[in-house]
Amino acid sequence: MKSSLLRFAVVLGLLSAIGPFAIDMYLPALPSIGADLGVGTSAVQASLMAFFVALGVGQLVYGPVSDMLGRKAPLYFGLCLFIVGSIGCALAPSIGVLIAFRFVQGLGACAGTVVPRAVVRDLHTGPEAAKLMSMLMLVFSISPILAPLAGSGVIALGTWRAVFWFVTIAAVLGLVLLWLALPETRPEAERRESSFGSAMSAYWLLLRDRRFLGLVFLGAFGISSFFAYLANSSFVLIDHYGLTPMQYSLAFSVNAVSFFGVAQLNGVLARKFGLQRLMRYAVIGYAVPMVAVFLLFLSGVDSLPVMMVMLFIAFGFLGLVVPSSAVLALDDHGAIAGTASALMGTLQFGAGIVVMAVVGLFLDGTAVPMLAGIAGASVVALVLTYLTPARSNLAVHAAAE
Repeated sequence: MKSSLLRFAVVLGLLSAIGPFAIDMYLPALPSIGADLGVGTSAVQASLMAFFVALGVGQLVYGPVSDMLGRKAPLYFGLCLFIVGSIGCALAPSIGVLIAFRFVQGLGACAGTVVPRAVVRDLHTGPEAAKLMSMLMLVFSISPILAPLAGSGVIALGTWRAVFWFVTIAAVLGLVLLWLALPETRPEAERRESSFGSAMSAYWLLLRDRRFLGLVFLGAFGISSFFAYLANSSFVLIDHYGLTPMQYSLAFSVNAVSFFGVAQLNGVLARKFGLQRLMRYAVIGYAVPMVAVFLLFLSGVDSLPVMMVMLFIAFGFLGLVVPSSAVLALDDHGAIAGTASALMGTLQFGAGIVVMAVVGLFLDGTAVPMLAGIAGASVVALVLTYLTPARSNLAVHAAAE
């Protein structure tokens, strides 16, 4: 059982990491892309935003399709589309073409975002699901830990375009891994009941479930704080604090280690305290340092070590919040796990895009706008822990009948 759990975690984690690798390897290159293509910060960030928009929208299709056709077919299609987008990015002659192919690349990456969560729900629920989700995140963590370092190395040896050739090769290897190591977890008998009509009904069901929505948006604003850091940290740390791309990659990796390292305690802590209780404590541990570091910088403190220490603590607690909220949200919806995972991903990426866009409006070259976005997202997540019902309102209604 343990070896099977580990195998699924490794396969799903690596497939999930291909898309984020295309984000995290790309971060150290943002300033050089702007210089090479002759555009400003906002135009370069638009290429990152296009990827996130595609990730959010595309999941609404991949989820129901994975319920109808099984989990593997959408993964094959998504990886092939990702390869096309990556090659287009590598050859892009202008920022407009780069943005367009980043969108295509994001549509391909959707499959690796939504389908693995549905596979986890196919296999397990409760603490076992939390354990598998956390193990998946540990493998997935190779992206934010190694990708910026790999990106810096690739850029040093070539140019920013080499980053996209690198992720093209990674996606080809992903196709081989999918073919050899992942069995189909959605039985054909269960697929017969799924259609686009049933998907629309499922979306309507989920949108009426206050518990599902509360948990999804709780996780969404947790992820949004990480998105705000993703979109702005390279400019803050490289341009404002003067770090080299390699130093920036190391600093970024430290916070990723905190996030994914603490996530590995999820299964153990969930058994001891229960997922719901664990999540509430973790949200408090995540919000307090986020708000504290924002207030410090708002008062005039401008210290990179202070910011990095506080973010390290907060992102550690966030490593408990994200998988716990995802497992709890999917627990009541096993029959439509692909669709539920898709709606979760779309809403979460949508929230992340809004937070990134709002932070972008207030950029002033300092860390304050970025920290304001991070702190604001953490406060919303904290409020949602107290507004989200302890049990699905639809389940309560069914029990009453």
